Amino acid sequence: MSAVVIPARYASSRFPGKALAKIGGVPMILHVAERCLRSKADRVIVATDDERILSVCESMEGLEVSMSDPSIPSGTDRAAAVTKYVDDDIVINVQGDEPFIDPELINALIDDLEANSAVNMNTACVLFAEGEDPGDPNSVKVVMDRDGFALYFSRLPIPYDRDVIGVDRYRHIGIYGYRKDFLQKFASLEPALMESAEKLEQLRAMESGERIRVIKTTYRPISVDTEEDLKKAEEYYKGLNNG
Repeated sequence: MSAVVIPARYASSRFPGKALAKIGGVPMILHVAERCLRSKADRVIVATDDERILSVCESMEGLEVSMSDPSIPSGTDRAAAVTKYVDDDIVINVQGDEPFIDPELINALIDDLEANSAVNMNTACVLFAEGEDPGDPNSVKVVMDRDGFALYFSRLPIPYDRDVIGVDRYRHIGIYGYRKDFLQKFASLEPALMESAEKLEQLRAMESGERIRVIKTTYRPISVDTEEDLKKAEEYYKGLNNG
């Protein structure tokens, strides 16, 4: 059994209330949820700390919504809190600011965990496109071994191409799959040194010795972190519906 959890808090340092910001007249959180409901997951749960988000999500058929403590520090901790007592053994954590998340990517993470019992955590990446800047610290990079497990995540443009031989660089996508038991363990770990330095939560798992499988995809996320991002998302949405 598998569940998608969408953490959605109201507070945001750069864009308060963005979960309820409208794209095409529909609150963003419902765009995310609708895409997740198209996946093969057995259930989709919005984990929120705000009655306004709760009320909006209750209007969507098939979508579950759960209130959680506003003091919970991160989306991962919120997903762990919500799924602590559920029966689903696979949990996919989808960011609440990904209104165009690809259902097939969610399926790929579920399939990987179902097929590989030794994998406790996975995520995704996409090749940097021409014109995208690998030097942008807001775009997280990942390097992998030959078996597709992460070697490191960084805000720097890794790998460093010293002799300019032409290396591929992969942009990390902030979606995570977990076995439920590992998610509970992960949420209980103290923040690690590299996590604190890079401000990348997944490094906590790696520093604890966990291997993270990275699924390659062609999906390019359109995340909404600012009001300017919302304008871009609105334009993208219009293009989808006029195409």
